[in-house]
Parts: sequence; C-alpha cells; structure tokens
Amino acid sequence: MSNTIQAVRGMRDILPDETPLWRHLENTVATVLTNYGYQEIRFPIVEKTELFKRSIGEVTDIVEKEMYTFDDRNGDSLSLRPEGTAACVRAGIEKGLLYNQTQKLWYSGPMFRHERPQKGRYRQFHQVGVETFGLQGPDIDAELILICRRLWSLLGLEKNVSLEINSLGQPEARANYREKIVEYFSEHFDALDADSQNRLKSNPMRILDSKNPDTQKIVANSPLLSDYISEESAEHFQQFKEYLDASNVEYRINPRLVRGLDYYSNTVFEWVTQDLGAQGTVCAGGRFDALVSYLGGKPTPAAGFAMGMERLIALLEAAGSTKLEPLADCYLLVAGAAAQAKGLQLAESIHNSMPQLKLLTHCGGGSFKSQMKKADKSGARIALIMGEDEVQSQTMTIKHLRESIEQKTIAEYQLIENLQAIFEH
Repeated sequence: MSNTIQAVRGMRDILPDETPLWRHLENTVATVLTNYGYQEIRFPIVEKTELFKRSIGEVTDIVEKEMYTFDDRNGDSLSLRPEGTAACVRAGIEKGLLYNQTQKLWYSGPMFRHERPQKGRYRQFHQVGVETFGLQGPDIDAELILICRRLWSLLGLEKNVSLEINSLGQPEARANYREKIVEYFSEHFDALDADSQNRLKSNPMRILDSKNPDTQKIVANSPLLSDYISEESAEHFQQFKEYLDASNVEYRINPRLVRGLDYYSNTVFEWVTQDLGAQGTVCAGGRFDALVSYLGGKPTPAAGFAMGMERLIALLEAAGSTKLEPLADCYLLVAGAAAQAKGLQLAESIHNSMPQLKLLTHCGGGSFKSQMKKADKSGARIALIMGEDEVQSQTMTIKHLRESIEQKTIAEYQLIENLQAIFEH
C-alpha cells in the first residue's frame, strides 16, 4: 500500500503548465474591472454559518447539502464560503461601506461546495464576483452586461457565449407566482423527477431550472412569472432591454430563467455556452436589492454577477485560446564555474536595468547542447551565451532563437544597450 498522500477528492492542484492561462484570465479580469472604476475587496474564506442561511436560504441545496460546516472550539458554527455575495454584503455592512453610498466592488478567490465532482465542477472552485451598491436603475444592470461583453471580447470568447435575461419581479410578485406554480406542479407531481418532487415543498421555483428532460416538458407549460410581476418591475426590465439594444448587445429572453439563490429580484441574467456540455453557465447574476436589509443593514439597492474561473479556463481551452506569453524573453546560458558566477552577477545587472524583461538564468550545469534545448523550450526570443572565453574577453554572444538574424558577439558593456534595442523598440 502506498504511503503517499493525495489531494482531497474534488479539490485539484493547478500545475505550472496551467497557471499561465489562469494568470492571463485573472489579469484580464482585473484590468477590465479596474478600467470601469471597480475596486477590489477581500474577505475571509470562513464565515458564520448563519450568514449563508439567512442570505442563500435554509432550504436551498447549498445550505442543506453542500456547505462545508463545522463547529469551532468555541462552539460557533462556521462554514467555508460557498459563494461571495453574502460575505461581500456582510463586510460592507460591518465596515460602513453601503448606507447612502455608491460602491462598485469586485473580488476573486476560492469557494467551497460539497457536491459530486465532475469536469468543470469541483468542491474547491474559484470565482470572480462583481457587486454594486446604491444604484437602483437599470443602467447599472446594463453596465454589468457590457463589462462581461468586453471581457469576452478581450479573451476571444465573444462567439462562444450568449446572453439570456429575465425579470423575477419583486418578492411579493414571486410569492404570488410561487403559489401558482406549486398548484401547477402538484397536479403533475407523479411525472416530476425525484429532485423536483422534493423541491415542490422547499424551493419550487428551482423546478423551472430542472435539467431532467421529462420535467422540462412539464415546465414548458407552466405559468410564466412575467404575468405576475408589477408594472414597476416590468418598466425596469423594459428600460434594461432598451439599454442593451442601444449598445448592440444580443440577448434572448428566457422566461424560465431563475437564479438558485433566494436573494435575487427583478433583473437576472446568465451567459451560457454550448461548448462545455452540462456545465453551460459560465457567468450569472442580477439584482439583489433586499439582501442588505436581510442581513441587518439599511435597505440598499444592489446588483452583481459571478463567473466560474474553472469553466472559463475550460472554455478558453475548448476555443483554442491558449497561446500565451513565453516563460522568458531572454535565456542566459553559462558554461564553466567562472561563467556561472559571472552570469549570476550579470543577470542581476540586467534585472536592475530592465526590470520588465523576463530573463531566465540557467542554473544546475549541463552541456551547452542541453542548455540550448532548455532555452528553446522556454520560448525565449534570444539566448545570451557566456562561456570561459566570454569571461576572459569580457564579451557576450547574442543568439536569436525565433528570427533569422545572425548571432553576434559584443563587448559586455554594450549588452544593456543591445537588449534595449531588441526589446524596447
């Protein structure tokens, strides 16, 4: 029997050949959100369990089945965060960031849900969340959509995702609608799948989101929420659509679109793809105007979205968008003990003079041939070669690895000047 310890089921390592694509995605997200005036917020991974019971809803699958919950040494019930919105609201209330203020915030990091692991769905997964507070109109709803669209464009995914929108109305309308669908689905109880039968008493609106083909046939003829929302909610949704139309945003109204969390109201949306099989939703969000007051704060309008990083990575891979910057711009080969010491000294001089240059210095010895193979594998544009002869003559050889340019040997003092000519012009 092996004594090696493996990762916890449903939690995975992100290895060095994967992290460049992750950094590309993370950096692109951060750049877009910063350019739109959103500020980053960070909060703990562990929160009081009550936070999620009050925000997500005690009868949701997340709270009932999926949260990692435990009692600490003081007897307090704590949970690993299953999503970020509730924690963001908690932090905003606690730190006085929300009442009578406008905030545009974003965060990223791991979330945790104990569900069946499968491709694109892990027990530790990563999300980027965007939350806005103090903005009541449909214009902020539209801006959230435009932010997503710009991100898809920069990632080369605009043809791989499509937008679905709906309005859930206010809680009062949803309560009336809930009565109607409970009545409707009760009449078809025996034809529902087991999960939907259980949800009929606890969270009937989730039946609308069932992926079971037989249940979907029943859902197709169920009452429409749009027939129950208020005139005010209908006007909000109409203005939202007009803003999208004015910005040439393509969308589909999905009257069966509901979000799985209790705190949503009015506008909801999902960006979906056909490229990932069952894991078709890559980004979802909407308005959650009541959540701040649910959690003890003053009534504050709010809207936001979250996107799953693993699914976006899978989508980038499926779309072939994996060509990233090379590991190094420049690879420094050294041969011999004297060259090794001199090479480290020279590398620091280059880092000091050109801090943006990705310079990889060879360590660990090896033949010139093996070092050249590593230089080529690094993706570097040029190789800098220093051997015993170069040390004695205080010279350096520059070899171009990606262009048909003849290699040359230069005086050591000319190196920075030559590198700047290559990389800064």
